Amino acid sequence: MKINGKEKNFATIVEQKYHKSIAMCSTEELYVTLLETVKELAKEKESNEGKKKLYYISAEFLIGKLLSNNLINLGIYDEVKKTLENNGRKLAELEEFEVEPSLGNGGLGRLAACFIDSIATLGLNGDGVGLNYHFGLFKQVFDKNLQKEVPNPWITEESWLNKTEKEYEVNFGGFKVKSKMYDIDVVGYNNRTTKLHLFDIASVDESIVGETIDFNKEEIEKNLTLFLYPDDSDDKGRLLRVYQQYFMVSNAAYLIIEEALEKGSNLHDLADYATVQINDTHPSMVIPELIRQLQEHGILINEAIEIVTKMCAYTNHTILAEALEKWPIAFLDKVVPQLMPIIRELDNRIKGKVKDESTYIIKDGLVHMAHMDIHYGYSVNGVAYLHTEILKNTELNNFYKLYPEKFNNKTNGITFRRWLMECNPELSKFVTDLIGDGWKKDANELEKLGNYINDDKVLDNLLAIKQDKKRELKEYLKETQGLEFDDNSIYDIQVKRLHEYKRQQMNALYVIHKYFEIKEGKLPKRPITVFFGAKAAPAYIIAKDIIHLILCLQQIIDNDPVVSKYLKVVMVENYNVTLAEKMIPACDVSEQISLASKEASGTGNMKFMLNGAITLGTMDGANVEIAELVGEDNIYTFGESSETVIERYEDASYVSRDYYEENESLQKAVDFIVSDEVLKAGKKENLERLYNELLNKDWFMTFPDFDDYVETRDKVYDDYEDRKSWAKKMLVNISKAGFFSSDRTIAQYNEEIWKLK
Repeated sequence: MKINGKEKNFATIVEQKYHKSIAMCSTEELYVTLLETVKELAKEKESNEGKKKLYYISAEFLIGKLLSNNLINLGIYDEVKKTLENNGRKLAELEEFEVEPSLGNGGLGRLAACFIDSIATLGLNGDGVGLNYHFGLFKQVFDKNLQKEVPNPWITEESWLNKTEKEYEVNFGGFKVKSKMYDIDVVGYNNRTTKLHLFDIASVDESIVGETIDFNKEEIEKNLTLFLYPDDSDDKGRLLRVYQQYFMVSNAAYLIIEEALEKGSNLHDLADYATVQINDTHPSMVIPELIRQLQEHGILINEAIEIVTKMCAYTNHTILAEALEKWPIAFLDKVVPQLMPIIRELDNRIKGKVKDESTYIIKDGLVHMAHMDIHYGYSVNGVAYLHTEILKNTELNNFYKLYPEKFNNKTNGITFRRWLMECNPELSKFVTDLIGDGWKKDANELEKLGNYINDDKVLDNLLAIKQDKKRELKEYLKETQGLEFDDNSIYDIQVKRLHEYKRQQMNALYVIHKYFEIKEGKLPKRPITVFFGAKAAPAYIIAKDIIHLILCLQQIIDNDPVVSKYLKVVMVENYNVTLAEKMIPACDVSEQISLASKEASGTGNMKFMLNGAITLGTMDGANVEIAELVGEDNIYTFGESSETVIERYEDASYVSRDYYEENESLQKAVDFIVSDEVLKAGKKENLERLYNELLNKDWFMTFPDFDDYVETRDKVYDDYEDRKSWAKKMLVNISKAGFFSSDRTIAQYNEEIWKLK
């Protein structure tokens, strides 16, 4: 490897630092040395070229462990791995030693992480901006078949965080705080290094948090950057979210203006120097904050509004009403009184020219963040074709009529460096041996794999790699979580945030249905292992009840000598990127079963596809585009259409109990939730609450899709037995995954929205 133009060997670097060989060093010494080496190499690739710069602002960046990803992107992974092995050590021990940053939760944060990787890889002038959460969301532990939340500290003395000299003063109603900026290097693949700017509060105090995630939510000067998404079940928690969001965007705005001035902007031309991507509604206050700061620099409000509207673009990630943030005026008056005159002015301007009250920013005592983004931004994008069409035709149709030119689609993508090269090096090498390594830069080259669809040797090798990854997962989960299962079983996996619309509850009902079938002597041809991995938000009671049911089923089946031979439930604890990197390469069947019209895109579906899993899913989110690419023989779809679902909501015609009473097998599965057997393993309060929720509400319509789901899933398992045909399905999925590269997505963002040179 070359550092400062000089060729250096990792063994020599270690020798110079510790005066001993790699073999004699502790894991920590080797990790720290490699961390420092990577930071040096990353620094050499920093650049700030291009007049215009992108600021990608997001409440979450679920970046995962960075060591191996950075080694791959710097082109030194194989060299370092070999040097370690020559000295009797393994890179894996350093990977295990590394702590995963707690900076995100689900798909939103992982998408942001993939995007900043691709921004660096494409050499675009852009950085991420977020917050430096000390404890992240929370660490999930299971106790008595219930989710418990405990702090998840990750910041160690030696980490990827680099403290900078940048400090700003942020004003809240009645007090000020000082911010500090930390940077994490984002190393592009054979390209430049960009930055993830993370703002922290100088007065943060970790000691106010004990063994649980409870803390005084009113001590803003101490708690502001402790947790991602503080519990919003009370006003104190909701207010803290507003404080966090303003702290994030106020710092971002200071940074944007400061960097533009350094490059020669006179601020009247700020839109020529900066563009802002608002990732979901959490950073929405950047619009009035930029206007406020421009006014402080002497720019009149009319011009300030015009400048900011040319700078800001909004990505919508959901049609779920609860996720489109609406804050009470009283909250904003308390937290950011300096912004409310601007927000009122922005609202009055809309009310002066638009008759449709549904588009107003302020109504019913609430400030609608998404409405502000749409009116005062220059672009609004959805994240999959179906999602964008639903936004245009139904959910945001009132806005689409006003601004058809603003709406566009940018189907999500994933970085293939992490989700194939790093997490599945065996498959990565196999692909490269077949088609060369051009796919690492241009993922569309994966199409060349289609030439091998009838090559038996290629198909056999593909199956062998999958089996190796299944064995690795088995060993890893046994060692780290004490879980045991058969690696010759079918690995059926659903890993994602726990939310009713993602319908883990329907998966659980299938497990119960299969449990009864096995009890009755109807045995599957091959054992089935059903994996779940998910965290439920602390205040999301029903989601936590679903986790409780899954853990009860795991216990009941484990203790059943007959059923456990054929069926296992495995709920992994504290699902995160590290676990995803182990589970995704091992997956046979990818569960993507959200209620049609509710999942904006999904990115897990893309990661599984890329690693040769076959999708079992509804025609929702990016599943629609996966189905178009791979063809009906290489995906399994079921369930009612998004049109039908939307109609049901509109006419309020859905009655869950009707389906329950007409369907004996569904009735049997639902009743099992409150049976003596399950109550013995669980808590009556949680199980009865979930049972009543399904029976009397079932807001995300599991019952209408149940029979189709059972029938389709059984067909998947039957088809799995034709190993040659299954391997062909795997190969088709991998070969068609190129479209879902985040490099493609980011190239489209730049070409159609940001227009960076």
